[in-house]
Amino acid sequence: MVNSYDFVREIVLKDAGIVLDEGKEYLVDARLTPLVRSEGAESLEALVKSVRSGRTPHLRREIVDAMTTNETTFFRDVGPFELLRTTVLPRLIEARRRVRRLKFWYAATATGQEPYSVAMLIDDAFPELARWDIEHLATDISRKSLDRAAAGRYSQLEVNRGLPARLLVKYFEKRGLDYCLRERIRRSVTFRELNLNARWPWLPTFDVVFLRNVMIYFDIESRRRILSHVHGVLRADGALFLGGAETTINLDDRFTRVPAANAGCYQPLSDLPAK
Repeated sequence: MVNSYDFVREIVLKDAGIVLDEGKEYLVDARLTPLVRSEGAESLEALVKSVRSGRTPHLRREIVDAMTTNETTFFRDVGPFELLRTTVLPRLIEARRRVRRLKFWYAATATGQEPYSVAMLIDDAFPELARWDIEHLATDISRKSLDRAAAGRYSQLEVNRGLPARLLVKYFEKRGLDYCLRERIRRSVTFRELNLNARWPWLPTFDVVFLRNVMIYFDIESRRRILSHVHGVLRADGALFLGGAETTINLDDRFTRVPAANAGCYQPLSDLPAK
């Protein structure tokens, strides 16, 4: 019989496309112990037995949710946001000046710091876009993370990680021990559940896609499939941002890297077929 750790690895791979290497039992224990306690199970083995029995189908989703990495910060890595401010957005603004519309997609938003960072950047650095139709769609596999993101409420530690003090004062209100985004910024982002490794719903075309620090957890075939889908929803002159340890090389040749240090930015090459 498959042991509890192997079972967790199997369902996380099947349901979310996330690869958990052998030897990560400590990570499984750390992530699932709170779920074991909240469900009143005697042990991880008892929790897994309940899922296998088919009597508690919601627990399978809870396990996948708990094993999903939701680490993020405001303006994470700095470089992508600087390139967006100095190069990508000015270029797209000129190209879209007639239609006055820009669409952004954040494909693994976690607790929302990334889309809120871009929304604040646009509001702060490009006041003319206040009269444009700007859409921010943020998706994630984790319902719990999405609920937190939609609330726009962050701890002192979270706002201290990457958020400039000037923007904290400008866009947040102190409520008790936490900081809450002002309504105008919070309501500018739409949060929806989406599993990148499952069948995608219909999506519009986007000018900018953030797919940062998520593909490193997928197997090779999942990365290729996801990049192919992204190419299909990214405008020909749009921009794709990946994490610093991620690349499209040997995965999808229809992207070319923008020569900018520490930005992880790619543009589509529309005239090349998929691999």
